[in-house]
Amino acid sequence: MFRRHFFLIAALLILGVMVVAGGYKTLTMQKAGPGGGAGGPGAAAAGGGGPGGPGGRRGPPGKGGGFGGGAAVSAITAQSRTFIDTIEVLGVAKGRQSVTLTAAASQLVERVRFTDGQHVARGAVLVELRDTEQDAGIAQADARLVQAGRAAERYRQLGEKGFASKAAIDQYEAAFRTAQADVAAARARASDRIIRAPFAGVVGLSDIAPGALVTPGAPIVTLDDVSAVRVDFQVPERFVSQLSEGQTLLATVDAYPGTTIAGRIAKLDSRIDERTRAITARAEFPNAGGKLKPGMLIRVGVSRGTRQSLSAPEPAVSVQGDMAYVYVIRQQGDRTVAEQRPITAGTRQQGFVEILSGLRADERIVADGMDKVQPGMPLRVVTSGARPGMASQGGGAPNPAARPRSAGPVNPGARPDRPRPSA
Repeated sequence: MFRRHFFLIAALLILGVMVVAGGYKTLTMQKAGPGGGAGGPGAAAAGGGGPGGPGGRRGPPGKGGGFGGGAAVSAITAQSRTFIDTIEVLGVAKGRQSVTLTAAASQLVERVRFTDGQHVARGAVLVELRDTEQDAGIAQADARLVQAGRAAERYRQLGEKGFASKAAIDQYEAAFRTAQADVAAARARASDRIIRAPFAGVVGLSDIAPGALVTPGAPIVTLDDVSAVRVDFQVPERFVSQLSEGQTLLATVDAYPGTTIAGRIAKLDSRIDERTRAITARAEFPNAGGKLKPGMLIRVGVSRGTRQSLSAPEPAVSVQGDMAYVYVIRQQGDRTVAEQRPITAGTRQQGFVEILSGLRADERIVADGMDKVQPGMPLRVVTSGARPGMASQGGGAPNPAARPRSAGPVNPGARPDRPRPSA
């Protein structure tokens, strides 16, 4: 009987134990009461989870929290600046004179009289070709000349004595002159075996060596007069009235960033291209140091006049899409805050951006530290009058993340017309 109801008795015992344990737990929670248990409000205060405890949220920046005092920035005052209205065009540098020297006949190289990159004078011998056959031709022509000259002189004397006819004398005179022409031709063929510099300049790199066979038209070496460089560029027809020979130009080269080269317009073409509606101008730039090389891409700026406009340093202007803006420093009660101000920007020149509208003269703007600034944020101005790209004295090293915000084009529609690069 007992064995038959064993499982039923065990289930009843387990249920009784669970009832006793639940009652004990309920009695314990009632004794803890308000504020005494781990889950009461007092626990939050003790555990530091409340708003005022160490683990609570901090107040907003600048109002007693860890960010109090505002972002440290440098300031600059917007001022008027002279901007030069220019037309920027592209051109390729050429030497004042440039030539690729070739041979006039097929022959072996006897001597090479130059080294790569050497400066040579006008008329200097650069390459000598083998001229054995030509020397023999000159000797043969000289011998015929001597013989023809003696025969002509003998018949001239016989004609004076009446022993030679006028026709015979003329025949031998013609033979003498033909012999003279043969000598000149032989010497000309020999001179073709000597390659000289047609003007003073610098020779380029060459692989020519003694024993090499050269043929007519095959390049031997280049020669460039780089005392000055020429740049041909095209300017749209509507700007022709603003161009004149002798006009001063300013140019830059990608190979030498930050360097400006002064030159002038040497010549203007006599015609305007009917297809491009542009005129070709030739500029000359001095090249005393030899830094400019033929083939370099040169950016030429043609001045169209000057104007006075409000300006701001490039690091102080930020671009987001098609919008450009600055942060104006304003006083809001006893606080200094940043006001985001949209502007209309013009051209960029020498590290400054032209401000066409949106900013008044003598307003202070954030010059450095824009990556830390948000609209309405409290500011702490550490210095004023900072130059573009320079960190303030109290602000530490320049922030490399600040410049890329304004590195893009500023209001491309406000830039002057840019003609297409010349071919």
